[in-house]
Amino acid sequence: MGGDGSISIKTRKFMYNALLGRKQFVIDLTNTTKKGTVPKADVREKLADMYKVSDPNCISVFGFRNDFGGGKITGFGLIYDDLAMAKQVEPRFRMIRLGLRKKRDTNRKQLKERKNRTKKYRGLAKIRGPKKKKSN
Repeated sequence: MGGDGSISIKTRKFMYNALLGRKQFVIDLTNTTKKGTVPKADVREKLADMYKVSDPNCISVFGFRNDFGGGKITGFGLIYDDLAMAKQVEPRFRMIRLGLRKKRDTNRKQLKERKNRTKKYRGLAKIRGPKKKKSN
């Protein structure tokens, strides 16, 4: 974790969301290390030990903010029942951060040019493209 100190994790506002198949809670970290922040991977490992989660990929932590003066960090955590539920519910950007999904490698300029070309058409022509002219 850290050289001279340690971190302690407390959870509050803990609830089970049956519809989304997850436990959700607010995380309070007390940080006595000399480092400014605590890696999210370390927080996920500690939460996996605390709540006896077999797969750490089912745990998602985000939204951490340091309190003024240091020493306390507050964030949000989710523990999904299984990995399939996590992949179904979790947003794409968080799954990319966890390594559960690949990031699309597309050229931004090509996407913007395509968007601007479709502005010229209405309705289904945006999807299908312009109508072909009949040649006699």
